[in-house]
Amino acid sequence: MIRRIFLFLPLFAALATPVQAAIDTGAEHGLIMDAQTGQVLWQKDGMTPMPPASMSKLMTIDLLFSRLKDGRVKLTDSFPVSERAWRTQGSKMFAELGARISVESLIRGIIIQSGNDACVVVAESLGGTFEGFVDLMNKRAKELGLAQSTFVNPDGLPDPPGQMMSALDLAKLSRHIINTYPELYHYFSEREFVWHNIHQPNRDLVLGSLPGADGLKTGHTDAAGYGITISAKRGDQRLILVLNGLRYPQYHNDYFPNIKRAEEAGRVMELAFREFRSYPVLSAGQVVGNIAVANGVLPTVAVSATKALSVTMQVDSHAGMKTIVKPDPGLKAPIAAGQKVGVLVVTAPEFPDLSVPVYATQAVAEVGLFGGMWNSIQHLWKK
Repeated sequence: MIRRIFLFLPLFAALATPVQAAIDTGAEHGLIMDAQTGQVLWQKDGMTPMPPASMSKLMTIDLLFSRLKDGRVKLTDSFPVSERAWRTQGSKMFAELGARISVESLIRGIIIQSGNDACVVVAESLGGTFEGFVDLMNKRAKELGLAQSTFVNPDGLPDPPGQMMSALDLAKLSRHIINTYPELYHYFSEREFVWHNIHQPNRDLVLGSLPGADGLKTGHTDAAGYGITISAKRGDQRLILVLNGLRYPQYHNDYFPNIKRAEEAGRVMELAFREFRSYPVLSAGQVVGNIAVANGVLPTVAVSATKALSVTMQVDSHAGMKTIVKPDPGLKAPIAAGQKVGVLVVTAPEFPDLSVPVYATQAVAEVGLFGGMWNSIQHLWKK
């Protein structure tokens, strides 16, 4: 039994109380995230920086996707292959020295073939220089709140050393990519890419074997072990899983460890879909209760949440789910319509308390001098 905690969008404020989930893995690092809310449903050393290997290519892809989204780059644009890119070792797209390669082919070369050479081509074209692109990666990490990430290259190779990401950061980055670039996300589910008559399959062997799986990236170095970041969607529920530090005996053929990695990722994701469900709590604008107002022309004000709320929790926890409205301390008139006046607290067994802001549905004016005296007399009379 492994501890898990919950993280929430800025809408949420929660007590980070560890609870239990019946999920285990041989991976040294692991994390499961609800893609809709950003809740962390389970984790195993998921907040510790680790060598991410080729999974860090997700940041290279994010920067390229962002420029496609804002129009600075087009899929039909082509980037030149420098000698540095051509000489890059490890997994390769087999980019030819001096050639120009379309952006769309480079995307496939990075995602499907895990081409380190393709990453350098993109880095030099977007960042001006290799080092300039690394600066962009670290700046982007700060923008996205990836607090346990440090980048030294665009491909995840162990030289130079120092490339680090946590499983949490990989999940957050994956969630960002899924939600921000829906029109480009399909590249992650492609099974094969042929470049110069060289057929290379997608190393993510979960594709096609796990129902609903549609991305994202694998990685492997001696220091990192075997890692994988995947996402799967079933109905309205999408989950993200990160595993890293899977250790297998060395084989002459790397295909067997790839199969074992995919089997482990599929097993854990199946458990996650079985153990966790998303449950609706309230709809946008729904009145959830009334809060007492001191010194107001009205004794109470109806309150609502601005956004719809669903929570993801273990199936066994849902039967005991409760909600209660709590006012902000010292709440008194005047109150403006739409003013935050309290929180809706969601509780359930084996679930950390979740607090959602609630807002006044109408204005409440302050009573005048005589009204205040009358309220005081009424209060004393009731005693």
